[in-house]
Amino acid sequence: MVSLADINQGIQKNKRKRRVGRGPGSGRGKTSSRGHNGDGSRSGHRSRRGYEGGQMPLFRRVAKRGFSNAAFTEAYKAINLDQLQDVFDDGAEVDIETLKSAFSLSRITKVKVLGRGELTKKLNLQAHAFSASAAEAIEKAGGSAVRV
Repeated sequence: MVSLADINQGIQKNKRKRRVGRGPGSGRGKTSSRGHNGDGSRSGHRSRRGYEGGQMPLFRRVAKRGFSNAAFTEAYKAINLDQLQDVFDDGAEVDIETLKSAFSLSRITKVKVLGRGELTKKLNLQAHAFSASAAEAIEKAGGSAVRV
């Protein structure tokens, strides 16, 4: 059974550094816990990334599948109509910079307006992309959706 008195047992605040190679009486003399021969016993040895001690490594066990076009994909930050409804006033001119400051986006982010929610305010919007439902809802409310 564990009691409150046992909680700190075994916890050392300042652990002493292991001193290897200081004679047989230390228990870590002679080979300094490195074994006998081989590159692991030499200085400068470091196993390569992903090495699992001779076991077939994970990156070779798992099959290569698919293709990633990540270097060429354009990532958009999605902003929905209900968010625009909450943030902007009726008749507002909303450009990319206004959107980025209102939604605290980085300057390199591209913005896409999506059609979730309802828009009752007339907004003249500029964005990098619009979904079909968002563009339709903006024009239905009397505003304009302009791609930049």
